[in-house]
Amino acid sequence: EFSMLEKHQPAQLFISKNKHNEADSLADYAVNKNVVLYFYTKDDTPGCTTQACGFRDDIFAYNKEGAVILGVSVDDVSSHKEFAEKHSLPFTLLADSEKKAATSYGVLKKYMGVMEMARRDTFLIDPQGRIVKHYESVDPDGHSKVVLDDIKALKAG
Repeated sequence: EFSMLEKHQPAQLFISKNKHNEADSLADYAVNKNVVLYFYTKDDTPGCTTQACGFRDDIFAYNKEGAVILGVSVDDVSSHKEFAEKHSLPFTLLADSEKKAATSYGVLKKYMGVMEMARRDTFLIDPQGRIVKHYESVDPDGHSKVVLDDIKALKAG
């Protein structure tokens, strides 16, 4: 576990459940691709929906850049499934119900003093599995375009 993520630090690998209740590992995605690992607070809330739909709307551009998008929240598998179907999300949402991923990335936060949820942070992980950018407490509106521009800049060198 670490509290402060350093640039070029190896990304923490973790295993979570996808919407089909299958175990997924970050290592399964991070094979010669840039990975956008985005943590969000809660399925189907206004900001999180805006953010997810932004990534959805830009999915072809991400595919063209060879990048993978993974959304993570502490919601359960069935909640993710409903959220993904309702908004036609074409990328994987991982259920971090045990809060291991959010804890290891240092984004677990108490809301209203009680509920523990993930803060809205995004990590850009390069094809070598290193964190190259950490976006903290992002604005969901337009976030996808910012990340996409950074991926293009990374590829351009």
